[in-house]
Amino acid sequence: MSDLRDWLEARRADVERALERFLPASPACPPRVGEAMRYSVFAGGKRLRPMLALAAAESVAMANGRDLSAARAAALPTACALELIHTYSLVHDDLPAMDDDTLRRGRPTNHVVFGEGLAILAGDGLLTEAFNLLARQPRPSDYDEALTQLEVVRLEQRVDSAVEACVGEMSLADLAAGRAA
Repeated sequence: MSDLRDWLEARRADVERALERFLPASPACPPRVGEAMRYSVFAGGKRLRPMLALAAAESVAMANGRDLSAARAAALPTACALELIHTYSLVHDDLPAMDDDTLRRGRPTNHVVFGEGLAILAGDGLLTEAFNLLARQPRPSDYDEALTQLEVVRLEQRVDSAVEACVGEMSLADLAAGRAA
């Protein structure tokens, strides 16, 4: 169990450092929007999604006889993109028009601290930055590497369904009937 705990702690630290590096700062991002984005991203949390992405990358690398640390480094932007998408969904879910939550992880929610408008911009910025990270991913240099990246994406899809992330507690039947949760 100590090996797993050590791995989780090391990967969490990797993700934290990478998120700090990947999040935009002024002048690329208005300072107050950047502050609101960081407020939610660094509000705590287990970083389960990025760690699962890194574990998937390591598993695929191990199965293909590839270097684990190189696979982890290559997957880190994708892992961080998953965390940014997850955080975006939390920021928007907490908004007054949605669940109107005022606390998350024991802290005031983004819209309580920064106002509804900035919270919307922060959430939108997190989602946009996630796609930016994915778009910056290098193209695979060979066929085996492309297959490895595809397999990592397939494993990540099993972690978090896009429909579930967007729909939340609302059933598909409710959506089809035009009813809100």
